[in-house]
Amino acid sequence: MTLKKRLSALVSAIMEEAQKNESFRANVERALGINASPGGPQPQAGTEGAMGQRKGRRTPAVLDPVELARQGGEIALRDKISTLTLDQLRDIVAQYGMDPGKLVMKWKDVNRVIERIVELALARSTKGDAFRND
Repeated sequence: MTLKKRLSALVSAIMEEAQKNESFRANVERALGINASPGGPQPQAGTEGAMGQRKGRRTPAVLDPVELARQGGEIALRDKISTLTLDQLRDIVAQYGMDPGKLVMKWKDVNRVIERIVELALARSTKGDAFRND
């Protein structure tokens, strides 16, 4: 019997039992996070809902530093990111994975964060150039 057939048989058996046995149905709905009734069990606090986002997420970055480095070079990149706040710079660092050691997010000096973004964006923008024909 293939995996697809086995899984289909399992789901069919669960559906049949849920139709016959009300307490089994309630347990299945609770396990799946489905509310059987308006007064039924609610999802646990602190977990991500079906449509909600986890708390603590950073806002999306306002620009792509690697693309800026590819198109305009270091000067254009520095001009653009020098106008950003420390929090916006941290959003860029977080979104583009520029802090594997979790140190940059602790820095308070804007210039230090800018230097790190420029360093990594320039390195990433030229990565693979040896294999390009243009």
